[in-house]
Amino acid sequence: MRYRNVSTGVARPSELVTGVRLVIFDADGTLRRTTIAGQPCPHAEHEWELLPGVRECLTTIDWRGDRLAVGVASNQDHIGYGLVDAEVAHRLLRDMIDAATAGAVRDPEIRCCPHRLEESCGCRKPAPGMLVDIMRAHGVAPEDTLFVGDSPVDAGAAAAAAVRFVWAGDFFGRE
Repeated sequence: MRYRNVSTGVARPSELVTGVRLVIFDADGTLRRTTIAGQPCPHAEHEWELLPGVRECLTTIDWRGDRLAVGVASNQDHIGYGLVDAEVAHRLLRDMIDAATAGAVRDPEIRCCPHRLEESCGCRKPAPGMLVDIMRAHGVAPEDTLFVGDSPVDAGAAAAAAVRFVWAGDFFGRE
């Protein structure tokens, strides 16, 4: 069910997470953008920034209780190509969640698909592997999970994992 703000016609994030126990976010294009032209994901801490409205939106949600868990599922093929170290990519995703939620999320489940584009795997979105793994880690069923993303591969991963999907633009109230 989609909830809408009566005054604006736009759903509020707090309404979108009602009845949800786990929110999984895509990273690039959903929460952050790379500041290096032509580079799809950051390789270092100074190469990214939060997208407009992300922090303002996510800090209105109560992440500190045990009621709502957070995950990140991100295709990171630059790991497979040797352009960024796996530990660095993971740290950058953790830093992104900390920045987006003002440090309110204690233990986000972060999953990266490190495989090269030409490699077949079960984790690269639109495959459901990362989403299923995050749900399993939190003991949360698909019907209690929301995935927020910005691309058709994100929507495909949500469908394959049988979880609810919301476009990042709708979640964050941006065009």
